[in-house]
Amino acid sequence: MRSTTVTTRRRVTRLYHADVPSATTSPRVATPGTLRWGGRGFAPTDLAVMAIVNATPDSFYDRGRTFGTDKSLDRVAQVLDEGADIVDIGGIKAAPGGAIDAAEELARVLPVVEGARDRHPDAVISVDTWRAEVADVVCRAGADVINDAWGGVDPALAARVAQHGAGLVCTHAGRQTPRTRPHRVWYDDVVGETTAYLVDLAQAALDAGVRRDGIVIDPAHDFGKNSRHSLQLTRATDVLAATGWPVLMSMSRKDFVGEVLDLPPDDRLEGTLAATAIAAWLGARIFRAHDVVATKRVLAMVAARRCDEFLAGGRRALA
Repeated sequence: MRSTTVTTRRRVTRLYHADVPSATTSPRVATPGTLRWGGRGFAPTDLAVMAIVNATPDSFYDRGRTFGTDKSLDRVAQVLDEGADIVDIGGIKAAPGGAIDAAEELARVLPVVEGARDRHPDAVISVDTWRAEVADVVCRAGADVINDAWGGVDPALAARVAQHGAGLVCTHAGRQTPRTRPHRVWYDDVVGETTAYLVDLAQAALDAGVRRDGIVIDPAHDFGKNSRHSLQLTRATDVLAATGWPVLMSMSRKDFVGEVLDLPPDDRLEGTLAATAIAAWLGARIFRAHDVVATKRVLAMVAARRCDEFLAGGRRALA
C-alpha cells in the first residue's frame, strides 16, 4: 500500500494556529515587495545568499568542522567576509539521530547568536529551529529571522516570532515529524500541493501577527520528498514565485543533487550551482548555501543576464 504525505489541500490544518481554513481552489497571491530582515531590505530583483553555519557535531556535509562556539563564530566571520547577506545558525542536524531537547539546542546556538550579534551588529542573523521556545530565546538575543525548516509543526512558533518583529521562513516539509526521513512519499501533484500548503502557512503566519514583509516560503527540497519531487519543484520555481511571496531555496549539496550525479556531498558543488542558476532564473530570491563565493558568482551571472545589474568592468568591443 502506497503511503502519502498529509499535505493535500483538504488536509492543510493546524498550521500556526488551529482555526486556519484550508486553501481555496485558487491560491491567495501576495504582492511582491521588499523583504525586510534585520536592518536590510531585499528588493524583488535582489538575489541573496543565506550562509549555513552548523553549530552541530554531525551535520551531513561539514561533519562537525564548525561545531563549538568559537568555530561557529569563525564560520560566521568567514561567510560575512565572503559576502553572505544572511547567516543561518542551526543546532540540530536534519537527519535522524540522538534526541536533542530544547535546552541542548539552545546551549549550541545561543552563544553563537549572542557572539555574532556582538561582533557583527549589522549582520542579518537567522536561526534554524522549529521550536517556539527556542525562537523566543534567540530572538531576545538578537536573531532577526527564524527558519522553520519543519513547516509549522509547533503551532506557537509564528506568534512568538511576531512578538519580536522577526522574519519567518515558512517551509513545506510534508508534515513530517522533525528529523525523520521520508518513506515512499506520494503526491497527486507535488507542485500544486506544496504551493497550496506554503500559501496557507504564510497566511497563517500573517494572521498570527508576523510582518508581511518578513515572510518567505521554502519548498524544502528533500524534506518529505524524494529526489524526483525535488527536481519537479526546482523546475516549477516560477509557480512558487507567482504566489508573490519571496522564495528561498535550500538545495546546497542535498541528496537530490547527489542522486542525479551519483556523488557524495563533498562532490556536489557543481550540481548545486546548476540548480541554483535555474531557480534564480525562474524567480527564487534567497539561496541557503554552504559555498558563499561560488553561489554569489552564479547569482551575479543570472542577475546580469536578466539585465538587473550593469556589467562590471565591461570593456570588450567598446574601446
